[in-house]
Amino acid sequence: MNRFTRAGLSALATALFTCVAVIASAAPLRVGSDVSYAPLEFYGPSHAMEGFDIDLVRAIGAKLGEPVVIVNHTFDDLIPSVKKGSFDIAISALSDTRTREAQVDFVDYLLAGSGMLVPAGNPHHVFDLGGLCGLRVDVQRGTSQEAAIDEQSKACTSVHLGAIHVTTFATDAEGFKAFEAGKSDVHITDFPVVAYLAKSSGGKYEVAGRQFALVPYGIAVAKGNVALRARLVAALAGVIADGTYDRLLKKWGLEQGALRSVPVNAGTLFSK
Repeated sequence: MNRFTRAGLSALATALFTCVAVIASAAPLRVGSDVSYAPLEFYGPSHAMEGFDIDLVRAIGAKLGEPVVIVNHTFDDLIPSVKKGSFDIAISALSDTRTREAQVDFVDYLLAGSGMLVPAGNPHHVFDLGGLCGLRVDVQRGTSQEAAIDEQSKACTSVHLGAIHVTTFATDAEGFKAFEAGKSDVHITDFPVVAYLAKSSGGKYEVAGRQFALVPYGIAVAKGNVALRARLVAALAGVIADGTYDRLLKKWGLEQGALRSVPVNAGTLFSK
């Protein structure tokens, strides 16, 4: 026996049409990321985007019920692009710093410091930033590491030691290539990246000393977009609550940086 009347079928069809229309009209979440920073974001063997940040923002998009479009973009233009509306958000191992908070808001999702990669055996005996005086260092342009190395170089010359010879690159991958080619003595980047590079080098490289300048990574969102910021906080809280966050941390070996809440602009707590 047919359980639906003509009116019932019409109502069902209308409801389905409405649902499809809503889904079809849902604007994608436009995400900017510098996809050159394994294990946070990188291109895998199949040339598809991979990494913790990529997985996390897709999980957040699923919670929001929005498709996610991730665009590979120059790191030092990510925040300006969010400010002018080219991207809704940026996720790219962006350290939440006091300086950056003056430009955008951050929904924080992971704790990480910076680290130093050196050849196996640590031939220059580098264990902290003070050991970099007179050495050649590569770093990605526009990063918190670049600012830290510039400050340390001034400290070196103030006590009559050699300045740090810094070469900056548009991407971390380019900097690492220079290091591999022997053009720099130390490759400096985020600690999760350094650890990943050392682990995947087959013993060719090692991490020097401990991580420094511990700060949260944050998802950048425009200052005036309070509604989106609130929705991101709620979506990320859901990703943490349902266990997805822990699964992704384990997948990419980032368990030590776990956050159990979703703070906004917490980087000021780690600033001097």
